[in-house]
Amino acid sequence: MFSVTYAQLNVWLTSFLWPFTRILALIATAPMLGHQAIPIRVKVALAGFMALIVAPTIGAVPQVTVFSADGVLIIVNQFMIGAALGMTMQIAFATIDAAGEFIGMQMGLGFATLYDPRQGGNSVVISRYLNTIAMLAFLVFDGHLQMISALVQTFQNVPVSANVLGAAVHARGWQTIAAYGVSVFSTGLLLSLPVVAALLIANLSLGILNRAAPQIGIFQVGFPVTMLVGFLLIQLMIPNLIPFFQRVFENGIDQMGRVAAAM
Repeated sequence: MFSVTYAQLNVWLTSFLWPFTRILALIATAPMLGHQAIPIRVKVALAGFMALIVAPTIGAVPQVTVFSADGVLIIVNQFMIGAALGMTMQIAFATIDAAGEFIGMQMGLGFATLYDPRQGGNSVVISRYLNTIAMLAFLVFDGHLQMISALVQTFQNVPVSANVLGAAVHARGWQTIAAYGVSVFSTGLLLSLPVVAALLIANLSLGILNRAAPQIGIFQVGFPVTMLVGFLLIQLMIPNLIPFFQRVFENGIDQMGRVAAAM
């Protein structure tokens, strides 16, 4: 007769639950996988399927009861690790959103906003446009698979027994994420710089024209001109956007490894 002891059941449960928590936290916070359009059941099922594959490869796990104080602490640590890695990739997409915000404001489209369920608020329409291209490029480059592969590798760098909240040395991981957040402004400005610079020149030209011929009515002509110049430059930028997005995504994947190593 087949029988299972409580100790064996606890080992099987913990071997599955620890990696499942980290993977589910990544899926809930990462771009694409964490999108609100994906049902929660699909996210949980995907995390469970991945945990079944990853669990036999992570080696020995702490032999503690799931509902004990140590077990709850491990669950919290696994959730924080997965969420930190997911937010790291979100920063990569935030740089593209920031570039769209810069371009939209310079074009005078700051009022043209759409509700973005990913951010839980309104975003400029140019930002949504660039973000859509970025998500398609992310899938083409297998960024979602590279992100999952980077997560699986973290089980070697940051084992299940690691306590990322209990020691000051682990704070370097959170500092790495904060330092990477600077790229939201630097990389976003670098992406939008051609359009912003050209629109600045166009606005200066319109200002000089207004001083030379005030009867033209620069406020009536200026808005269509800046929009036309902005859309034309965005169209010229599109062939170069994909390689730029690829470098942003590769940097995000590498940053996930740095965050895990710092933890």
